[in-house]
Amino acid sequence: MRVITGTARGRKLLEPSNMDIRPTTDKVKESLFNIIQFQVPGSRVLDLFAGTGQLGIEALSRGASEAVFVDASPEAVRIVRENLKNTGLADRAHVSRTDSLMYLKSGEKFDIVFLDPPYAGDTLKKAVEMVIRFDILKENGIMICESERKTQLDDLSEGYGRREYVYGRVKLTVFTKDG
Repeated sequence: MRVITGTARGRKLLEPSNMDIRPTTDKVKESLFNIIQFQVPGSRVLDLFAGTGQLGIEALSRGASEAVFVDASPEAVRIVRENLKNTGLADRAHVSRTDSLMYLKSGEKFDIVFLDPPYAGDTLKKAVEMVIRFDILKENGIMICESERKTQLDDLSEGYGRREYVYGRVKLTVFTKDG
């Protein structure tokens, strides 16, 4: 696992010692950033269910102004902090060890929100609902949801566009808030 491009290009990222954290593959990550490449520079990013922090770190490397990393796992928080240190991007990052769904209640606004929770269960659906309920996306903001291919997310209320991309067993659902 590595940073694909930007100021930290090629830097290796620490991976978890167990399978409780499932990192996004480089192929999916590269495709994801091709989709949102023009929205990243200068953006404020939320990497919810951060795991290794690789999505937020990739965004910082590509010019995001700030990234917030949230995960409840002590191991994940340790890995994120180490990866930020090793990439030299810690000065534009904030790491929070807290329940990801509870964090959404803060109402903080973001340009880009990455949702990549564990595939099992309905955590992703709950997170999407809470992002909308607490209105944390700025106008023209983007929410990227990573899930298993078979996962179906409901359409959102009026004012949100939707696109889906499938990469093998992984699906990216991209919601855009109209400005």
